[in-house]
Amino acid sequence: MRRLVLVSCLMLAACAQQPPRDDSLYQSLGGQPGITRIVEGMLLNIADDPRIVAHFREIDIERLRDKLVEQFCVEAGGPCRYTGDSMEESHKGLALTPSDFNALVEDLQLAMEREGVPVTAQNRLLARLAPMRGQVIDR
Repeated sequence: MRRLVLVSCLMLAACAQQPPRDDSLYQSLGGQPGITRIVEGMLLNIADDPRIVAHFREIDIERLRDKLVEQFCVEAGGPCRYTGDSMEESHKGLALTPSDFNALVEDLQLAMEREGVPVTAQNRLLARLAPMRGQVIDR
């Protein structure tokens, strides 16, 4: 019994020492509703973007929207869990170029601007998404 109490105390102490989750970016993006509006705005921008719209013609846009909302939420420090495929798997065989990736980023930036997201928050989100570039291009 004494051992169980000791283990329980150690587990509680470990939990208490964990730093609080930083959700400041999530909050700056407007939480779940704001992220949803940003993603939907980005998808509308893509639909009007002749540079990349063809890459999305055969895509289930509702599923894409849902997975992007999850992913952006996770990257922003929100209380979400990403349930989609890896970036490598999602983009396999698409032969996307750096120009394609840059066009999508521009469409995302425009959506964030239209939502009134502060530039510092935009840059923080883009910095968190940037490592995915290598997982997307030429897969």
